Amino acid sequence: MKFAAVLNRDGGTLRTTDLAAFSDRMRRTLESAGHSLSIDVVAGKDVVETLDSAVSRRAVDIVLAGGGDGTISAAAARLMGKEKALAILPAGTMNLFARGLGIPQSLDAALKSFADGEIIAVDMATANGQPFIHQFSIGMHARMVQLRQRMEFGSRLGKIGASAKAAWATIKNPPAMNVTLSIGETEIAARITGIGITNNLFGEGHLPYADNPAGGVLGIYVTVAQQRAELVKFFFDVARGKWRDNEHVEIHQADRAVLKIHSGSKKFHAVMDGELVRLDRETTLEIRPGALNVLVPASIAEAKAA
Repeated sequence: MKFAAVLNRDGGTLRTTDLAAFSDRMRRTLESAGHSLSIDVVAGKDVVETLDSAVSRRAVDIVLAGGGDGTISAAAARLMGKEKALAILPAGTMNLFARGLGIPQSLDAALKSFADGEIIAVDMATANGQPFIHQFSIGMHARMVQLRQRMEFGSRLGKIGASAKAAWATIKNPPAMNVTLSIGETEIAARITGIGITNNLFGEGHLPYADNPAGGVLGIYVTVAQQRAELVKFFFDVARGKWRDNEHVEIHQADRAVLKIHSGSKKFHAVMDGELVRLDRETTLEIRPGALNVLVPASIAEAKAA
């Protein structure tokens, strides 16, 4: 297969990786398995343009994207509905989409798994037509990301620490929003502190990622916790993957949902795949079954086929 690698030198763990040495290992690993490879190492500001170029090349079979959540989400958005497949180098903080695909969490192990990997089709989701691979969320998560963006950190551990500080600040002053959520024939009107809508239901007992990335449903998580003790328990349960143990979380699933914001006149934000975006007053969310081809370890493809 013909690989086109796009590495964001400003993204995730790639910021502290010797990319010249890693590029050499990429070539040896993939070329020894009979593949061909082109590599573009670019600054964050140039990632989208470089991804567009890679996706547009007729000879390319696999776009190999390396960087944080923003890089991977941007690559997936450009490959949605196309025959070309995405290979993910897990260089982000949590690499949740990659975990759901069974991709090894070290860069070199992931690369080795691609040498004899296989292509499978998985789902994507959209919010008012904009694709996302992991989660669209409002309320507490958006507040956390806003607060974290004001902090300085230069490493993965620094980002985790900043996230913890932002989470505590959010617990002390949680947002509350009046919303209507339409799921099929059901309409839910509530004052919520958070809603997460995910590309397939999260699994239980681990970090928040989908056990089945081709399940064909949106996971819909509505949080109404408001008291500090309730919020602390909520964050603790999320970290442990114990969503269903929390009495302040309602869980639904659907192939389509419509979210309407009724609170005040101020502008709100959402988080899509880790990136802060402006929240529209009405957002239609839909699952796109089998919309993305991905390269996964052969063992994972065989297990899913079974």
